[in-house]
Amino acid sequence: MTPPQPYLDWRGLDRGSLDVAYNSAAAVANSGALFAAWDQQSAALRQQHVGTLDLAYGPRPRNRIDFLKSATPDAPTLMFLHGGYWQMRSKESFTFIASGPLSAGINVALAGYTLAPDASIDEMVAETSVLPALGADPSQIFLSGWSAGAHLAVVAMDHPSVRGCLAISGIYDLEPMRHCYVNDKLGLDAAAVLRHSPIRRLSLSSRPLTVVVGGAELPLMYQQTADYATARAERGHPVTFCEIPEADHFSILEDVTRPDGRLVGMLRDVIAAGR
Repeated sequence: MTPPQPYLDWRGLDRGSLDVAYNSAAAVANSGALFAAWDQQSAALRQQHVGTLDLAYGPRPRNRIDFLKSATPDAPTLMFLHGGYWQMRSKESFTFIASGPLSAGINVALAGYTLAPDASIDEMVAETSVLPALGADPSQIFLSGWSAGAHLAVVAMDHPSVRGCLAISGIYDLEPMRHCYVNDKLGLDAAAVLRHSPIRRLSLSSRPLTVVVGGAELPLMYQQTADYATARAERGHPVTFCEIPEADHFSILEDVTRPDGRLVGMLRDVIAAGR
């Protein structure tokens, strides 16, 4: 599918309007109930993998990885980075996303990272660019992430061990974040935006990348994915754009909990292309 052309210029909005335009939690009426359900599902799944949780990869408290191994020998490994605007949530709340990939014969590693204001975007990028040995095949590592986690996954995909990436409802231009409530804790400046905005520093990687977004996302959130896919395609970089028409910023993750879900199918395609 060809992503639509940009239809809204965020630069014409004042601070209050930008705050609303990028606040997906406020826009989705049942987001609080979804967070609670994610926590319950994640807690149940974590109980099945207690021996491989909170594996340290660095010195800070959130430098921990949960490794959920599938029953398939020599399985590829999906490294997932959680969202929360670089300042909220934790890997523990996102364990539920592992159920679909595990059933499809894919290992899942969920990585934590230090959040703002305790870490700058530079520090987060440095932390999530570390891919430690996890007792799996190091030649079959694939990245994924949701929202802010999708941003960090795309930034890390040039790591030599990464074979491909599935980015879900991501943020690929940090400049709008610098002008809305997100930056109150994140503390971005213009130089950091240039260093760490994927759309401003397009990767030369030939590894497969699929970017997916919900059709019911907030317009400016949807446009982040559409613009990034368009920019990569225009530069001749590999990218696949996918839309899940009825999904919003949160319900889109329900699709990764089933082995026959569309996101799991996209992940299978990325893995097949990256091998």
